[in-house]
Amino acid sequence: MILDDIVADKKIRLAEQKAKTGEDEMKRLAAAYRGNGHSFYEALKKPGLSIIGEFKKASPSLGDIPQKMDLMERIKEYNASVDAISCLTEEDHFHGNVGYLKEIRGKSELPILRKDFMIDEYQFYEAKTIGADAVLLIAAILDDAQMKGFYKLARSLGLDALVEVHDEEEMERALKLDARIIGVNNRNLRDFTISLDNTKRLRGMAGADKVFVAESGIVTDDDVLTLKEYQVDAFLIGRAFMEADNPKELAKHWKAL
Repeated sequence: MILDDIVADKKIRLAEQKAKTGEDEMKRLAAAYRGNGHSFYEALKKPGLSIIGEFKKASPSLGDIPQKMDLMERIKEYNASVDAISCLTEEDHFHGNVGYLKEIRGKSELPILRKDFMIDEYQFYEAKTIGADAVLLIAAILDDAQMKGFYKLARSLGLDALVEVHDEEEMERALKLDARIIGVNNRNLRDFTISLDNTKRLRGMAGADKVFVAESGIVTDDDVLTLKEYQVDAFLIGRAFMEADNPKELAKHWKAL
């Protein structure tokens, strides 16, 4: 399955990265990082709908994504319209890298989510070093012990964690973790089919004390209106913004619906 392939490729990339910068050195760099913190949690918790604008160059479901504008122009648009930014750093299947996140950090005061397949403590120290404010924990690729350990590590580094689920069993695991930000991926990461019913089914399982994020499959006004009915706190939007000629106006339009 594609998810297994992504994780296998990530393990290869991690070994290469550790050969360049060892784990002890990455921990030292993380401890020395003195960038300004930007709370991903607070950006999404505030009243009203929040939007996380994503930057990605490709995905397994879409292939290469035509770039309507360069990275810095896109960040200017996001700075003027969204509440946080998501940056893909997975190399092989999404054509991301940590360099993109570092560029964004230099041009934005918005909180930044490092969106990657986090399977090793090394990645969390690296996330801190490159200026991320939050990391993604994907329940489908982590067991309970890993999720608990990684969540605790992220918080100890001052990073928020978006815990991503896509079914009832994964939601129960996230709730046991007492995660304060839960994202429901409307895309099944094993076969990449999309259903907004994921959000509808799982919204009621998370209490009002959680920040609830709807991810994937948000491309039309009807999608936005449907998900707003489910009382989500935030949307994470990639494809629609990457394909839009004017993501700033699209974000403002969807917030006003």
